[in-house]
Amino acid sequence: MSQWYFVPANGERVGPFDAEAAQAWVRAHPTAQCWREGMSGWQPARSMPEFAEATAGATTHLPPAPPPVQGRSDDIDYRIVGTDMQFVEVELDPGETAIAEAGALMYKDSSVQMDTVFGDGSHSGQGGGVFDKLLSAGKRVVTGESLFTTTFTHTGSGKAHVAFAAPYPGTVLAMKLDEHGGRLICQKDSFLAGARGVSLGIHLQRKILTGLFGGEGFIMQKLEGDGWVFVHAGGTIVERELKAGERLDVDTGCVVAFHDSVDMDIQRVGGIKSMLFGGEGMFLATLKGPGKVWLQSLPFSRMAGRMLAAAPQGGGQARGEGSMLGGLGRLLDGDNNF
Repeated sequence: MSQWYFVPANGERVGPFDAEAAQAWVRAHPTAQCWREGMSGWQPARSMPEFAEATAGATTHLPPAPPPVQGRSDDIDYRIVGTDMQFVEVELDPGETAIAEAGALMYKDSSVQMDTVFGDGSHSGQGGGVFDKLLSAGKRVVTGESLFTTTFTHTGSGKAHVAFAAPYPGTVLAMKLDEHGGRLICQKDSFLAGARGVSLGIHLQRKILTGLFGGEGFIMQKLEGDGWVFVHAGGTIVERELKAGERLDVDTGCVVAFHDSVDMDIQRVGGIKSMLFGGEGMFLATLKGPGKVWLQSLPFSRMAGRMLAAAPQGGGQARGEGSMLGGLGRLLDGDNNF
C-alpha cells in the first residue's frame, strides 16, 4: 500500500503515513500539500478523493493554494549547441522576451532589443509594481547576483535569435518548470537564462549544519513559474529520480538542482581517518526522495581549487611540460611574471 507524505503550510515535509494515519493528519492540517508514489507532483490534500471526509467543512472557508507565479511565461523555442562547452540559442517570435544573467549574452539578431531591468524581470510587461521589483532585486542580492537582469525582446517580424553562454566549461540543462511542479531549487549562480515570467527567488536552508557544511550555504536559488529555464552546471549532468524515502549521498559541491519535494541534509563521511585523509571533506550531502535531483561532475569550486593549487603564485609548481628550456623557455615566451 502506498504511503503518504505531507508538507504543511510554512512547514517541512512529514511522513510516511499509512492510510489511517494520513486521514487523521489531514483532518488536523487540511491546507497541506500531499504526495504518494504514482503521483506526478504535490497536490492539495483537500483535492484528493481519499481525504474528502477528512477535509469536509474545511474547504468552504479555506482559500485555495496560490499558484507559483502570476501569469504565464513566454513560450519560447530553443536549441542547445555543443557538447562540453555548451551554449543555448533561444528563438523568439515577435513580442517574446527572454531574460538572462548580466554578462551571459553570446550573440543576438539586430531585431532583438536588449534592456536592463531592476530585479529578475519576472514582472516585465506584466504590470509589476515598484514593491514587486524591489522585492525581486532584494532576493537577487541575497543570492549573490546583480541587482539587474538583462531582457531580450524581439521587436521585429518573423523569427529572431539570441544566444547565451556560461562563464566556465560545462553543460546547459533545459527544464520546463510546469513539468517539475512549478518550482526548482538550484545552487547559487546556476541560472543562465529563461523565458519572461520566470521568477528567481531564494530558498533558505532551515537546518544549521546543512547551511554550514552542505556546500551551497544557507541560501540557494528558487526558480518558479511555468516556462523554460536554462541552468548551467560544470562538467556532465546526471539526472536521478528518487522514490519516497530513497536516499542518495553526494559530494557537497556536486548538487545542481532538485525538486522542492526532495529533502537535503548532510552526514559525516565516516570515521576520523576518512574525514582527515579520505580527500572528500568532512561531510556528504544527503538527498532523500521523492523527486528528481540533478548532479554535476565538475563543480566550479573544485576546478578553481586545482587551478589555484597548480599556479606558481599560489604555491604550485610549474613543470614546463613539453619544453626543453624549462624555466628559461617560460621566461622567453612571457609565461613568468615577476
